[in-house]
Amino acid sequence: MAEFDVIVIGAGAMGSAALYHLARRGARALCIERFAPGHDHGSSHGTSRIIRLGYYEHPSYVPLVRAAIPLWRQLESASGRKLMHTTGIVEIGKPDGALVQGTLASSRLHGLAHELLDAREVMRRFPAFRLPSDYVGVWQPDGGWLAAEPAVQAHVALALAAGAQLRNGETVRTIEPHGGGVGVVTDRGNYTAGKVIVAAGAWTQALLPGLPVRLRVTRQAMAWFTPADPAPFAPGRFPVFMLETAHGIHYGFPLQEAGLKIAKHFHRNETADPDAYRRAVSAADESEIRAGLADFLPAANGALRAAKTCLYTMTPDGDFVVDRMPGEPSIIVASPCSGHGFKFAPVIGEILAELATESATHHDISRFRLGRFGTSMLGG
Repeated sequence: MAEFDVIVIGAGAMGSAALYHLARRGARALCIERFAPGHDHGSSHGTSRIIRLGYYEHPSYVPLVRAAIPLWRQLESASGRKLMHTTGIVEIGKPDGALVQGTLASSRLHGLAHELLDAREVMRRFPAFRLPSDYVGVWQPDGGWLAAEPAVQAHVALALAAGAQLRNGETVRTIEPHGGGVGVVTDRGNYTAGKVIVAAGAWTQALLPGLPVRLRVTRQAMAWFTPADPAPFAPGRFPVFMLETAHGIHYGFPLQEAGLKIAKHFHRNETADPDAYRRAVSAADESEIRAGLADFLPAANGALRAAKTCLYTMTPDGDFVVDRMPGEPSIIVASPCSGHGFKFAPVIGEILAELATESATHHDISRFRLGRFGTSMLGG
């Protein structure tokens, strides 16, 4: 029976970052991953993820994004890989819509660099858009995108170089506190540790049946298109964008080798079983994505080059969970991200390492406590 200071379950965005920060602190750390880092069964794949500071969901996320950015730069330096691409981001919609209103509120509260543009100015700067005259755009020069799979792989590689261990292709069956520590049983063996961090995304609920909140896994789709005219979408000419219309919120990225990536946030909002969901992208999925392109970004509405599915793990209020299990301080549950967590990975990893090795974190995670769902939690 192997013994560790901390076992991390899941090597996605949050688990890989936690493993890295634990290893940097000299902890004897093990990560157990049912697939392999960078796999396409969960929530941390698909080539790219947005990073943005003017957070429309709630202003309290802004300090964490600010803390994450230098950690992303440190990871780039340590790994020798380009992971964060600053392209700017434009968030477009009606002036009274949730996207524009929320982004402006966060930007103004935290003094973020931004411009409020009318529809004509958005289209002048970025000619690919076709916008109604009553739409506006919030331009933030510090936004951009992150390389998804390479970021996960960089965290893991550096963690292993610092002494951490990884078990790929191994499925956790049970997590049981005992004797001041935790036992973890997998399909291949038994392990013990002082603390366990559960960063298993869509599999979190199954691993922690006593979790005092019901998590809902939803199926998402993302697509890569070949625009009829690639020039307006070239890096340096086209930013990362989010676009709120009657169809919902669509988002996308500058043109890359794989094509022009476009997706709809929350897609069709369908609940999924992570072990048995429909992974193929259907014509209905494609139509859901194209709905945001035909009227507002027609030059992007070209041939479909590729498509993939991924998963969101949703809390009832759309905020993260980063906390200890009720009555079980040795078990830490990490960030069911509700579809907007990847950008925070290095700072969440730092927080988890602090909670596991120092019992507290210097970051404000009060918004992410399980106690908000009506359960009194241990502090940290």
